[in-house]
Amino acid sequence: MKTILITGASSGIGEATARHFQAQGWNVIATMRDPSKGSTLADLDNTLVTGLDVTDATSIPAAVAAGIERFSQIDVLLNNAGYGAYGALEAFTMDRIRRQFDTNVIGLLEVTKAVLPHMRQNRSGTIINISSIGGQITFPLGTLYHGTKFAVEGLSEALHFELEPLGIRVRIVEPGMIKTNFGGSSFDFAMDESLSDYAPTAEAMGRLFGKLASNPSAPETVAEVIWDAANETGDRLRFRAGADAERLLDERKSQDDAEFIGGIKTLMRG
Repeated sequence: MKTILITGASSGIGEATARHFQAQGWNVIATMRDPSKGSTLADLDNTLVTGLDVTDATSIPAAVAAGIERFSQIDVLLNNAGYGAYGALEAFTMDRIRRQFDTNVIGLLEVTKAVLPHMRQNRSGTIINISSIGGQITFPLGTLYHGTKFAVEGLSEALHFELEPLGIRVRIVEPGMIKTNFGGSSFDFAMDESLSDYAPTAEAMGRLFGKLASNPSAPETVAEVIWDAANETGDRLRFRAGADAERLLDERKSQDDAEFIGGIKTLMRG
């Protein structure tokens, strides 16, 4: 029986993935900052709910060790924990800037480093990193969020080369708009009223996001794509999740910068 370790499993994509893999007969190590939020997952067979805060380096090896002690091995690591910071760069303090990168990039690297010795010893394993359509394209006021997701894309592609000779696969999952808590606790919006110069852009972004989020996919849709990524035996690196992800990423690949950015500006005006 195979085992997956999931970060950020208390809700949204992480929780949906935990339930999907458990239903398929896998062992699940469902990690989250507050394990009390995983009480319904803890009731499932072959599921361990344990604390892991990707910004707390001391919590990471403890969670990995607990998972290995319970299930003997970790076959798949899903780096899912993250959130989105949007707003004018000038409106963010350096603490908030660091928090965005500590969570979405440094935390991902910390968890990966903690699991790699185990996978390297076994000469097998799969690391799946949750990116976003925002790892290939950008929207206004997303300097921090897109900066982190572009980083996830780059580090994942490099790790693909680095780890393949050791029997370890790397996959990137790129969801589009998903029905998750991304607009709640998983969203950090900054706008200083004194920075009125950015107000028109913020208003336009509201219109753009309203259009893009009009028909979001369910978290279960992403969980199914993660399942495909975990069981992919070939060299495929990137997996899209959601019809909007397919459409937007195809458009980005087929258009030059001026054409694609012009299209985004048109959507913002409409």
